[in-house]
Amino acid sequence: MQSQPSLRLLLLLLLLAAVFLLLLQPAPAAGSPAPAPADDSDFRRASCNVTLYPDVCYATLARYAPSVGRDPARLAHAAIAVSLVKAQRAAEYVSNLSREADYGADRRAAAALHDCLENFGDAADEMRGSLKQMRQLGAAGSGEQSFRFQMSNVQTWMSAALTDEDTCTDGFQDVADGPVKAGVSRRAGAVKKVTSNALALVNSYVNQHAGP
Repeated sequence: MQSQPSLRLLLLLLLLAAVFLLLLQPAPAAGSPAPAPADDSDFRRASCNVTLYPDVCYATLARYAPSVGRDPARLAHAAIAVSLVKAQRAAEYVSNLSREADYGADRRAAAALHDCLENFGDAADEMRGSLKQMRQLGAAGSGEQSFRFQMSNVQTWMSAALTDEDTCTDGFQDVADGPVKAGVSRRAGAVKKVTSNALALVNSYVNQHAGP
């Protein structure tokens, strides 16, 4: 039977060997950053490069990265959701201005605001329809024809939403320059950017699904 001191010596030698192997591992260079954990930022950046406003796309979709992953369908869905939130906030802004304008002397501005509010309302409805359609993808069947039909609806509605937003700003062409016109143009411009991006991501998803 092996003596107790010999057993302790063996354990000590094994411990020293483990420490020696650990010391042989290369140490990171001084000042070099620790390896970044793998994420999906490259996917989001590459996807956003197909849009007209890639920096806006990348920034506005950053918060959705954990749920989107590398799924182009979820990315397009998130982009539409961003557009809807922006459109709703713009509609609230225009609604407040419209109530004030009703008591003002500028009838053209008041009329343009009312029309713009209706345009944003239509755009928001079309975005809601797009989100609902994307949630139902595959529900009516898993074939290519069903997919094309459903995504064609999304493309049509998002394109119509973008047209409605353009119509809003077009209605202010005959309105005198001022804070009302500038404020609406700024808000509408921001909504148009994210809507354009969403439509581009929807189109990209359709093209990827079709394959080569």
